[in-house]
Amino acid sequence: MTSQDIDTILQRAANLYGDGEPLLAETECRRALALNPKHPGALAALGFLLHQASRFGEAEEAYTTLTDLEPQNWRHWMNLGTARRGLADIDGALRAYMRASQLGAATADFFYNVGLAHLDRHDYESARAVLRRASELAPHEAAIRLEYAKACYESLQTEEAIAALAGWENFEGLGTEHLAAIGHRLMNLGESARAEQAIRQLATTRDLDPQASLTLAQILERTNRLDDARELIARLSSDPRAASLGADLHTLQAQLAQRDGQHDKAVELFADVAAKRSEPHMKHFELFALAKSLDALKRYDDAFAAATEAHRSQVEWFKLTAPLATARGTPSMTITEYRSDPEDVATWAAASGPSAAESPIFIVAFPRSGTTLMELTLDAHPDLVSMDEQALVQASLDDLLATGIRYPEQLGKVSESQLADVRARYWERARTKVKIAPNQRLVDKNPLNLMRLPTIRRVFPSAKIVLAVRHPCDVLLSCYLQHFRAPDFALLCSNLDKLGSGYRKTFDFWYRESALLKPDILEVRYETFVADFDAQTRALLAFLDVPWNDAVLAPGERARQKGYISTPSYSQVVQPVNQKAVGRWKNYATHLQPVLPHVRPYLDRWGYAAA
Repeated sequence: MTSQDIDTILQRAANLYGDGEPLLAETECRRALALNPKHPGALAALGFLLHQASRFGEAEEAYTTLTDLEPQNWRHWMNLGTARRGLADIDGALRAYMRASQLGAATADFFYNVGLAHLDRHDYESARAVLRRASELAPHEAAIRLEYAKACYESLQTEEAIAALAGWENFEGLGTEHLAAIGHRLMNLGESARAEQAIRQLATTRDLDPQASLTLAQILERTNRLDDARELIARLSSDPRAASLGADLHTLQAQLAQRDGQHDKAVELFADVAAKRSEPHMKHFELFALAKSLDALKRYDDAFAAATEAHRSQVEWFKLTAPLATARGTPSMTITEYRSDPEDVATWAAASGPSAAESPIFIVAFPRSGTTLMELTLDAHPDLVSMDEQALVQASLDDLLATGIRYPEQLGKVSESQLADVRARYWERARTKVKIAPNQRLVDKNPLNLMRLPTIRRVFPSAKIVLAVRHPCDVLLSCYLQHFRAPDFALLCSNLDKLGSGYRKTFDFWYRESALLKPDILEVRYETFVADFDAQTRALLAFLDVPWNDAVLAPGERARQKGYISTPSYSQVVQPVNQKAVGRWKNYATHLQPVLPHVRPYLDRWGYAAA
């Protein structure tokens, strides 16, 4: 039989595939190969069909034969790499991709597949680099832009992730699964308004595929729209196609059980998913949540044990996803060792700086001190507006360093015009995050700006600063039980002794610098704030020179209105103000012994009991 006859068979195979008959198409390809086992076109067509059917082992055989027949054809090597990626042979995939690159592979599709391989092994920095290249070559391709945004998000490159999803409405090949992923990603990036557009479009789509339905339900839970999330999960659970969702569906069911106070059910589900994870570095996603429900059930030793195992898992995760941070080890909090120079501070001129009313209101603290509740209380006031935690002060610190000074001992050398530029850039960045009306003041809540007091004081010398204080043992327990994304702080929280040391260094720095810089500060104690919420809120507004408005007494309602809240306490702040978290540390007193020597000075300073 002639080559022309084989081409006819392959055309018939292509037509059958186009008509939705992949098995018949495969039969035709095998007929062609029976006539010529080394026919490149028949092997390529068969490899494609096998790959589409997720029969990756058989596809690998076909592509391996092709690389033997035509070793200089980079497409065969790329396809071989993709088949190996389907087999979870990531190292083998990358070897094949490397050979393809050596042979000249440089298409968007090539870089996309290499990026997916790096994502599969959680090497987000490498994935970000190659997916950026794919995105440059195919800027409107939905799948590429989404994976690029994922790589940016996971490597904590927030602004780059946001930019990767710019103009998503015009992406090509935009299916419901892409729409769901865009909404979810934008929500996690704090771009709530842009996310809502995707979510509304998704919610009106009939017969969503299971993955899109699950992603929408995750968004609804994360934005505290629990009734809608429950309804969607109930429908999804009865859909036979949902079996493909596996652990992700069970995890969300566990989260909803936890939100409903069904902690026995949540414990069962979280423990089951964690036990079935074959990769130890993935277990922390369920174990931290498991610890939360065990705590609610008053199984305190079990909760602490689950959190300890979660930290071990997360450290292994960071070895893959943040190797540089892991290599550095537990953060040394070096920034707290810097000191302002009294002679330099004496040269600072505050007269030309903005007034308090023209400056942001800064809320600082050690994380888990109740700052989100305070922020939402203020955000409920029509004269104030807040944003999700942003690194605006750190960006201003970077701008100051760009002037060539040593920080913080030479801040006096920054000229008035340079300070004006730094302020202008602060406000430019802020307005990309939140809409600020002409009569509104910005609330900039970022707890660890506690360690950037010299920057705040120099750039906004008259700014009002609120320091949130909470029992140190409650703070550190909450940090230990919490699932943080940022590697440096998560690594600090993984060791109680070092966490306690970091806490003390932070407040030693704060009080040392405060004594010299003399900022306009109000200390608000969490326990008093929640116990006498009305009076404490009135005192807070009086300090800020903001008139009273009854709306501030309903921060939970404000949280529901805002929808997405980036901090881990998103599920707590929608509840009425209460004292449930006060004194929680006493249930873990034995476990918290390592932190006591570190926090003793602040237990004494603030008059907190240690037993």
